[in-house]
Amino acid sequence: MKTAWALGSLLSVQILTTTILANDWPQWRGPHRNGISEEKGLLKEWPKEGPKLVWQAKDLGSGYSTPAVVGNQIFVLSNEGLENESIQARNVQDGKQAWAVRLGKVGEPKQNPNYPAARSTPTVDGDVLYAISSDGDLVCLTIADGKERWRKNLRTDFGGQPGRWAYSESPLVDGDALICTPGGKDATMVALNKKNGELIWKSAIPDGDTAAYSSATIVEALGVKQYVQFLPKALVGVEAKSGKFLWSYGKTAEKSAANIPTPVSRNEYIYSATGQGGGGLVKLVKDGDKIAAEEAYFEKKLPTAIGGVVLIGEYLYGTSSGGLECVEFKTGAIKWQERGIGAASILFADGQLYLHGENGQVALVDASATSYKEKGSFTPPDQPQRKGQAWAYPVVANGRFYIRDTGSLWCYDVKGRDLSLK
Repeated sequence: MKTAWALGSLLSVQILTTTILANDWPQWRGPHRNGISEEKGLLKEWPKEGPKLVWQAKDLGSGYSTPAVVGNQIFVLSNEGLENESIQARNVQDGKQAWAVRLGKVGEPKQNPNYPAARSTPTVDGDVLYAISSDGDLVCLTIADGKERWRKNLRTDFGGQPGRWAYSESPLVDGDALICTPGGKDATMVALNKKNGELIWKSAIPDGDTAAYSSATIVEALGVKQYVQFLPKALVGVEAKSGKFLWSYGKTAEKSAANIPTPVSRNEYIYSATGQGGGGLVKLVKDGDKIAAEEAYFEKKLPTAIGGVVLIGEYLYGTSSGGLECVEFKTGAIKWQERGIGAASILFADGQLYLHGENGQVALVDASATSYKEKGSFTPPDQPQRKGQAWAYPVVANGRFYIRDTGSLWCYDVKGRDLSLK
């Protein structure tokens, strides 16, 4: 009986652990790079002062990097001055640092406007993580202790050319390949063997120019698996198995100084946007033996803020300078718009939109296509003296809500109970 009880208890623990880990946030914009969490059982409304603050780490360092959260570990890039950009591992339980590894210097320190800082989100894959520093240092580290497996530099190894505000991309892992965007005309995008960093293919994209500030996503359309990336002059697609250039769409990039939001897609439809260009949807179609991107709509008043969009059902949710918008994905028709907390980064979890405003405020809003329904808002304590805006994206993982800003990381319990991982 004791043996059976012990085995039953062990099985229960294993099931519980598996359930918790299923709600990790292992990379940029979550498990599927679309800003959507599949987690359930979260608070549907916040108290006036906000959900319970579990802890605040005030020694994070500078930067705009969004954390990745896996199991009982948090991984985030930061910098101290311009000579030391690093990746940190912190404990979910209390936010304290477990280890830190220097990546290199901060990239493009004389940028204008001047916001030199760490930007990328690490990508966790099994027992390792991958990260790109603002100066193009690409590393593979073990998550247990930060031990380096391999290292490349996008400039020196691939002739990469970063944009004015340095490298901001978060690396994409797809099977055995790691995809990133050095920029430049010879190796605009590359696929590397994730185990050792060796080159699989490089893609010389027409008018490749420098790297921009978006991160690549996987799109399956018209029977072709492809990587979609937003470059300085156009949204582009390349064949996943070979790096062959497939198509481009330049309208949303016109007059834009910085192409930042990650494109959002469903099947052959892809939405992209920039603050100075506008928002637009393309439909990928067969053009003989090639693929073309046909514009479905383009409009300057659609969600265009740096904080991106989420696609829930048939509707896009995202912000512009006018606030939060709900937009019909296939037509571009605006269902509603509300000022709320203004321009913000966004994610979706358990029927709700989590917003981190560029002004530092945070809000919870129903993902409703009928009207704006705010379910709580607050400002995290000890707001920093930030340079620029609060640009880091929010994260929901394992019942906790994480907000990063210059120097600080806040952790909130959004299940209304202590979820300390012991």
